[in-house]
Amino acid sequence: MFNNPKGSDMQVLIHRDSKAWSLQVWVSFLIAVFLCGVGLAWLPGKDLDRAFMVMGYFFCLSAAFVLAKFVRDNEKARTEGKVADSPMFKFVVWIGFFLAMALTGWGLLRMEISETYKAFLGVSWLYLITTTFTLAKTLRDAHEADLAEARLEARRAAARGE
Repeated sequence: MFNNPKGSDMQVLIHRDSKAWSLQVWVSFLIAVFLCGVGLAWLPGKDLDRAFMVMGYFFCLSAAFVLAKFVRDNEKARTEGKVADSPMFKFVVWIGFFLAMALTGWGLLRMEISETYKAFLGVSWLYLITTTFTLAKTLRDAHEADLAEARLEARRAAARGE
């Protein structure tokens, strides 16, 4: 309960993910990274194919984090009646994500390796992307909760006259 300067009581609820959820998100992400790393480390075939796939996975990973941040920033701006990013940046973010996914998928499909190995790499890659979005959301939620708590504490200090 927070007593504001005007005398009315106001209860402020700040949502935080549970420790179990945060642990699950981190463990899932690390398992995905491990599976991708194992798949790429023992990738049969040419060194050039391996290098292409490693670059593709990193491109997809960074593009997924950028896309998650972009979507969240724009959603927040929209609810506040603001414009967060330019249309060109929106284009760059979405095209970057789709290019990363498409080129990595193309590279995986064209490699001359067994279908079982392609399936392992494909599933671990998609697992990495989905856990990346979940991790990005979890980290952003924690950051926003920290900011809300800091603002609340500053209001409480101001109300106490500190």
